[in-house]
Amino acid sequence: MEVTDLRQEMNRQLEERHLLDQVREYTDAYFDRVRDMRAVPSEADKKVLSVFDEAMPTGSQDAAETLALLQSAGENTISAQGGGRYFGFVNGGILPVSLAARWLADAWDQNAALSVMSPLTATLEHVCERWLVDLLGLPEGTAAGFVSGSSTATLCGLATARDALLLRQGWDVRERGLYGAPVIRVVLGEQAHSSVHKALSLIGMGKANVVIAPVDDQGRIDPDRLPELDGNTLLILQAGNVNGGAFDPFEPLCARARACNSWVHVDGAFGLWAAACKETKAFTRGMELADSWSTDAHKTLNAPYDNGVIFCRDRNALVQTMQASGSYLIYSEQRDGMLYTPEMSRRARSIELWAGLRYLGKFGVDALVAGLCENARYFGDLLRARGFRVLNDVVFNQLVVACDSSEETKATLEEIQLGGVCWCGGAVWRNEPVIRVSVCSWRTTKEDVEMSVAAFADARARAQKLK
Repeated sequence: MEVTDLRQEMNRQLEERHLLDQVREYTDAYFDRVRDMRAVPSEADKKVLSVFDEAMPTGSQDAAETLALLQSAGENTISAQGGGRYFGFVNGGILPVSLAARWLADAWDQNAALSVMSPLTATLEHVCERWLVDLLGLPEGTAAGFVSGSSTATLCGLATARDALLLRQGWDVRERGLYGAPVIRVVLGEQAHSSVHKALSLIGMGKANVVIAPVDDQGRIDPDRLPELDGNTLLILQAGNVNGGAFDPFEPLCARARACNSWVHVDGAFGLWAAACKETKAFTRGMELADSWSTDAHKTLNAPYDNGVIFCRDRNALVQTMQASGSYLIYSEQRDGMLYTPEMSRRARSIELWAGLRYLGKFGVDALVAGLCENARYFGDLLRARGFRVLNDVVFNQLVVACDSSEETKATLEEIQLGGVCWCGGAVWRNEPVIRVSVCSWRTTKEDVEMSVAAFADARARAQKLK
């Protein structure tokens, strides 16, 4: 097909919108069946993926046929995260209003870098920043940057902390780099998330400068055993332990850090949202004394994927670390999103985030978080009644589950994953292999929990027979 013919064909596709109608049919079919789907595809289902193992076509292919191929190969090879029985990796569901807003945003295809590129996006980023700071009880004036996820948000927070701590000592990283810079001391809990260690590595702060703080049996840093802090220390805390969901005691830890002029970053990928719920707000008391916070809207809040947020008390510090310069850039008096993120070109995440926040309101966010916690407690109660060991205090949405022996736990988890009724991941908790359950979807019902617990029991029975 000639270039001119290809352009004409794509214009026709936009005018007639048959492709969008085709995808709408596929989407309707997905939502009609997602609650009855396997939580994850079977090995037999995944064999169809070999259809994609082809050489890149030389010529243009039919658009409708391309979408049909994607649908036929994809409908049984995706995880049913839109259902109610996927409990792996703290993967949330998706709010219908946010999904619809994302479709609209995808059609608009806005670049969120500068206000001049998309006034709507800049306005909604400003609104979301204001709403979220208020919702989470963060200090007035806190800046928010909208990034892909909490891993990137953590990277932004720690990079900003590094630059600010060094600048206090007269060392400007932007001008001088890290060669010969003063050493920053990092203090974190022994169960800190792997993304924290990755971020520290990426910003040039290796393991040799990390001091591990002892934790209690729930993974919380013990204030009485907190290592010494000073004005050259970066203290990293958790709002929601990666496995058990526990919260570090922010009030005493942050108070000590502020007295020493240390920088405090809170990793709150899923747990930061506890601050928005009356039932769980107490776990975050004192969190507002920190300097930066990272979270995911696509976890507990159930926004679409690719929705992380970095918050920073010192707006100028975040901007100084993230800002780029160039004669072609047009900064304005309005919000320019790229000042708060590593990316320049960036999709308009604020559109679906705003839609979800406006739809839910403060009451709805409270109810959403409380509902996840209620289902997690119900899950734990039913598992204990079936003879499973729940090893953590179920304070939020996480459960750490084990059988009578390590071997039985590992075998049971494998059977759960093969069974397809629900899906959970594994972890190590207090040197013991465990089943990690994350209740993170608004679609999970009591019936989903009951079906999943029955699947746990059936999986354990199969594992016992295989001994």
